[in-house]
Amino acid sequence: MFDFGNPATPDHGSPIGDGVMGGLSRSRLRHDPAGHAVFEGTVSLARGGVFASMRSSAGKRGLAGARECVVEARGDGRRDKLNLRTDDALDGILGQAVLAPDGHGWARLRMAMSAFRARFRGREQLDALPLDPAHLRQVGLMIAEGQAEPFALEKRFIGLA
Repeated sequence: MFDFGNPATPDHGSPIGDGVMGGLSRSRLRHDPAGHAVFEGTVSLARGGVFASMRSSAGKRGLAGARECVVEARGDGRRDKLNLRTDDALDGILGQAVLAPDGHGWARLRMAMSAFRARFRGREQLDALPLDPAHLRQVGLMIAEGQAEPFALEKRFIGLA
């Protein structure tokens, strides 16, 4: 879906912060000259803030029959979340899985499609249909769960297999 070795790839995402709730968290996605992208920013718990995120533009990103999402990333020890959406909406149900590289170098993380839980505004949706990898439209990254402070998640690629 995304090869972040290409300097133009990070421009396909935009930050979505907790400012809609009055929060002060900030994030951005930038290209690093070493050949990867960096999702970075600061989560602030002030004024009701709880998260920082970014999301790709909408487009055909799916792969019929995909069994897992593969991410090559290097983290800072925090728990990030990978969000997959099958629609073009700004809000709604998404599939979400924990993305937690250990902070000790580059890691290839393989997440089964069954690991993505249907969520709406942070709450699990037990009656939602399973995520269909053939219809993926948007990919996002998020840091939340009260992890206030600066953060950085570097990534080389995100794909389906």
